[in-house]
Amino acid sequence: MAGRAARAPQGGGDGGGAELKITVLALGRNRDADLERLIQGYVARCPWPVRIDELVPRKGESEAARLGRALPDGAAVTALDERGELATSEDLAARIGGWRDEGRDLAFLIGGADGLDDATRARADWRLALGRLTWPHLMVRLLLVEQLYRASTILAGHPYHRS
Repeated sequence: MAGRAARAPQGGGDGGGAELKITVLALGRNRDADLERLIQGYVARCPWPVRIDELVPRKGESEAARLGRALPDGAAVTALDERGELATSEDLAARIGGWRDEGRDLAFLIGGADGLDDATRARADWRLALGRLTWPHLMVRLLLVEQLYRASTILAGHPYHRS
């Protein structure tokens, strides 16, 4: 089954620089309407187009292969991984700003219940931890889109983020 384009680009504005496309590749389906409303609230606020593709591997296909097929060409890849780098919101904004200025689009990978495999983590340009706690993979979507919005405000000098 092909991944469904769950969200069309919804942002507007320049986010503090050149146009940037963000794709979130998430294994599994979100069937929680309340969580979806929260996610969509941040997607709508984000000045960059954010697309969340919910991926389900085909029969006999590994999760890693499914993620690999969905990766946008040339995108800077960030794997969300509890063993990744502990970064601040400012660090995330700086990375996004650097990739944006290089003209690269972004892809964020969110694993299923078992996380991401070693090969997928190794393929990433950056492994990012949202703290050392283990988060439900559906909750990671919400945390990520809030941080994407926050990064856009940091780059734009907006007061949403208070350091």
